[in-house]
Amino acid sequence: MSKKVLVVDDEQHIITLLQYNLEQNGFQVITAMDGEEGRDLALSHNPDFIVLDLMLPKLDGIEVCKQLRQQKLSTPILMLTAKGDEFDKVLGLELGADDYMTKPFSPREVIARIKAILRRTQINNDQQDAEDKDYMKIADLKIFPERYEAFFADELIELTPKEFELLLYLVTNKGRVLTRDQLLSAVWKYDFAGDTRIVDVHISHLRDKIEKNSKKPIYIKTIRGLGYKLEEPKS
Repeated sequence: MSKKVLVVDDEQHIITLLQYNLEQNGFQVITAMDGEEGRDLALSHNPDFIVLDLMLPKLDGIEVCKQLRQQKLSTPILMLTAKGDEFDKVLGLELGADDYMTKPFSPREVIARIKAILRRTQINNDQQDAEDKDYMKIADLKIFPERYEAFFADELIELTPKEFELLLYLVTNKGRVLTRDQLLSAVWKYDFAGDTRIVDVHISHLRDKIEKNSKKPIYIKTIRGLGYKLEEPKS
């Protein structure tokens, strides 16, 4: 079954360009030309991916992203920004975007980014039973790598794809001190070289979701001057 992509942009030629290229690559496409319509379509049509322009009528892309995450919609979001727009990429990622690209862009690169992110979040339903048995457990935290799901005290945690990838990397390297640069390279891989604020933002988000008291974390510890370490809480 083909994946559904929502494209939200107020420039018709951008919508036409992306819709044509996405459909040529087997995607279903729905479109919106303002932020309110984009938000409403995202909530009513449950797309597999959202391409979201920053500067939109009615609601800007940042606000749309923020409202969707507040509604617990974890669909991956690629933010589009015009060259010269005042856009803090850390703010966009902090509010829940998974990636961003600057206009003008190559449609081929947009599709490559979409496919890469979808590959990381894809679940193979035929392997569901096997995946249910394949999990990692640390105290009250349980992670299912193939399903892109994590539970805390048996409650499903709402995580964005990047938050999940960061958590999985920390769990896989339990007990090891990981520098911000290591985490940046392992989880984000490109675009953000040297901008370790993104790591701190996502660590803060994870603590809010898996720590009983995010101000006194017992899972994800800050190692002053070095980075972070995930460890088994002391009983």
